Amino acid sequence: MLVAQARTETLLTLRNGEQILLTVLIPAALLVAMSLMDVIPVPEPRVGSATARILALAVISSAFTGQAIALGFDRRYGVLKRLAATALPRWLLVAGRVASALAVVAVQVVIIAVIALLLGWRLPSATGLLWAAVLIVLGTLSFGALGVLLGGALRAEVVLALANIVWFALLLVGGVALGLDTLPAWLATVVDALPSAALALALHDAVVDGAAPRPGHVAVLVVWGVAAGALATRTTKLG
Repeated sequence: MLVAQARTETLLTLRNGEQILLTVLIPAALLVAMSLMDVIPVPEPRVGSATARILALAVISSAFTGQAIALGFDRRYGVLKRLAATALPRWLLVAGRVASALAVVAVQVVIIAVIALLLGWRLPSATGLLWAAVLIVLGTLSFGALGVLLGGALRAEVVLALANIVWFALLLVGGVALGLDTLPAWLATVVDALPSAALALALHDAVVDGAAPRPGHVAVLVVWGVAAGALATRTTKLG
């Protein structure tokens, strides 16, 4: 049942043209632009640093923005109410969405990695790759919880607007496109506590340096994920 639910959710996501644009085409275009153009300051090695940031953006796109919008419109059209009336337990519905998000992120990671290799990225050590995989899963769970929190409480139209606004904000000043060292000191302090910056910086440690991420960045992801998950269980509505 879990496999069938996860497969259905994944296929619905991959068939959505808007989601393909958000989850694949935009991150791929940004990876090429950040690697080859000097418009945005990116530390050396440029391709490796850009890859780490775009991997973080891919997770945000699928786990947060995509999940929030899908959940909001599923609630609007009564999909959750119909599924809840079937033999599927509620935990399986949630697990199916989580598995679907992980599957979509896995597709994104493969595409981004192939493009990065073609641009000259060198694979990190086995330790770095292992940490990158752990961070991507942790980031997916944390941003997935934030996506459920947003998509499960507000009207679909509001979710659509807010999810895209937050995506752009995290891309521009959330520690993804622009590093903390390029931001004003007061803003860098705030951004450093955001899960977007934590994920991007932690992936930089793993993807570029081949090292374990700093514990503070992992803690930020865990705290945001746990807090969002706990709040989402109280505020999520079926319709």
